[in-house]
Order: sequence, then structure tokens, then C-alpha cells
Amino acid sequence: MAGHKGKIVDFGSELHYEQMADDFNALLNSLHISPAYITGWSDGGINGLLLAIRHPDKVKKLATTGANIVPGSTVLTPSASALIRDNIAQINAGKQDDYSRNTSKLLHMMEIEPQITPADLKTIQCPVLVIGGDNDVIKPAHTLEIFENIPQAYLWILPASGHGTV
Repeated sequence: MAGHKGKIVDFGSELHYEQMADDFNALLNSLHISPAYITGWSDGGINGLLLAIRHPDKVKKLATTGANIVPGSTVLTPSASALIRDNIAQINAGKQDDYSRNTSKLLHMMEIEPQITPADLKTIQCPVLVIGGDNDVIKPAHTLEIFENIPQAYLWILPASGHGTV
């Protein structure tokens, strides 16, 4: 990464959820915050889970909504899986600027990650509120799987709610 006039340019070829969680850990270190109350939605929910797994001393309590622990059609509704594929194809067919390259990296990551196992979830030491909508693009059965594998978890499925449950 290189900075210029307060902006950061990302020259990396890939993006990873683990990298993001480690970046959040570094941010908390630089701010001298430990432990913290973490709330994350969608990718932020994934990062909250990974922060609790990879840096357990940083998370006092976690609320995660719209998170998934594996990618693909077993977790996502068919329309969500198709939307990711269609957006990748559209970006790859269009003009390649910084925005499209960064969006392409994000969508590619969503196609192949995260790779969090139930055994990983069992290592989470803090209380976790797992939230999902009954009409979320993340299937409710997957949200239930996350809840069932975290030792100190609570579950809240919101009726008539989609991915934006926050």
C-alpha cells in the first residue's frame, strides 16, 4: 500500500478475510483498545468471527449479523450466488480502473472465502449474539449452524427481515 494526500492505494492482487481481521487487530492495538465490543454485518460479521478466533484477547463480546463461514450455494440463496457471478462477469467485461479492480478482488474473495470450520467457532471464548433475517441471502440454516458451534452463543432470527438486519 502507498499513501498520497491522505489516500491509500492498494496494489495487492488479492483480498482475504483473515487479512482484514488481522488489520482490525492492528487498528485496535494502535488505538490501545483491548478488549472491545464488536458488531459486524455481512463481511464485518465474518471479520468479527475471525477476530474472535484469531485474536481472542481483543473481543469482549461480539454481535454478528448476516455472516457466513463458508462460501457458495450451500450457504447463499441461488439469487445471491448468481448476483456475485453476474457482477464479476460485468466488471471483468468493463473498464478496468481502481474501483473495478478493488470490487473484483472483493467479489472473488466472496466466491472462495471464508473458510471457517465448526472447530474454529468452538474456540471462540466470548459471548456472541448471532443474528439473521428469515429472508436473508444467508440461509437461516447456516446462521443456525454458526450459533450451534459457538459455546457462549445466543441466536436472534428476525422475522420478515433480509440481509440488512442491523
